[in-house]
Amino acid sequence: MKDMSNHSHFQGDIMRAFVTGSTGFLGSNLVQLLLAQGHQVKALARSVEKARKLLTDPRVEIVIGDMENIDGFKAHLAGCDVLFHTAAYFREYFEIGQDHWSKLEQINIKGTIQLLETAEQMGVKKTIYVSSSGVIGRASDQRPADETTPPDSLALETNIYFKSKVIAEQEVAKFVRSHQMPVILILPTAILGPQDAAPTALGQAIVDVINGKFPVIPPGGFEFVDARDVAQGMINAVEHGQNGERYILSAGYHSMAELVQAIGQTAGVKVPRMVMPYPLMRLMAQFAEMGARMRGKSPDITVNAVDTMAHQYPVTAQKAQRELRVHFRPFHETVRDEVHWYTQQGYVKAKSTPTFAGV
Repeated sequence: MKDMSNHSHFQGDIMRAFVTGSTGFLGSNLVQLLLAQGHQVKALARSVEKARKLLTDPRVEIVIGDMENIDGFKAHLAGCDVLFHTAAYFREYFEIGQDHWSKLEQINIKGTIQLLETAEQMGVKKTIYVSSSGVIGRASDQRPADETTPPDSLALETNIYFKSKVIAEQEVAKFVRSHQMPVILILPTAILGPQDAAPTALGQAIVDVINGKFPVIPPGGFEFVDARDVAQGMINAVEHGQNGERYILSAGYHSMAELVQAIGQTAGVKVPRMVMPYPLMRLMAQFAEMGARMRGKSPDITVNAVDTMAHQYPVTAQKAQRELRVHFRPFHETVRDEVHWYTQQGYVKAKSTPTFAGV
């Protein structure tokens, strides 16, 4: 099979990019960065209103479409050099007793492969596919896990979003073996940074900390990475990534206590200091889920969230740093920029308006 992975020079070095999930946290940062670097962008979005609100640059071409109807936007892939596939059916933490698997399978697994096949058919030269570091298990020798570390029970049994990505990666590997179009896989850890508009669960936690609605600190923590660094890593992967290879993107592990403290220092607000023990936090999450089901609402915390935070472990991004030439900004800079963005966008109550201490 012909390997096109290192032949990515486009006319005038201008890339014609197609971005799925363009109004999402990562996707919106990617669109912004691509445009800033002089590339042409078609941005797939389900809502034209949301797209126009988040993607304000007049140079972006908004394509209205849905991963459940790929044929509906198929024609717009024609003429594109690179597909950046960030779209996914995504919840950080799924509630016990809720059936999300059919949607995960349809969009994250079957939809991904159909999209790759369609992109190749329409002449796209390369795809950068966003997976998740959640597919990486714990290394057996106590060293940080890397791209060769197989998934563990967290991805195969506990977190069904991670499970969908494990299976999707297996299907992508089959695609790479039998097709011409190169696919490079990006595996980001928990993403922080500006433009988390939804917001994600972590983004909402940051808003709650600033607004004084975060009574205790959950146990555990995450490997974190800035959305802007992931976006740049994806762009770098077009030129430097190898066909079928996986690249973990992470700036390092930080506990939830460190995150809360960084928010407090940046925003100049009082933050909780008590870290809730894991067994008690898990029990609280069970009651929160039960209460939420009775009220027909989503819980503030889920058992899956508590388990995922408590069972995170180190990974290494050395391969991405070496091969994709990606760099990661300091943790406190990312937190500062995210807090600042939420303040500018009106997520923060007036009485909690940050003073941006030390900035």
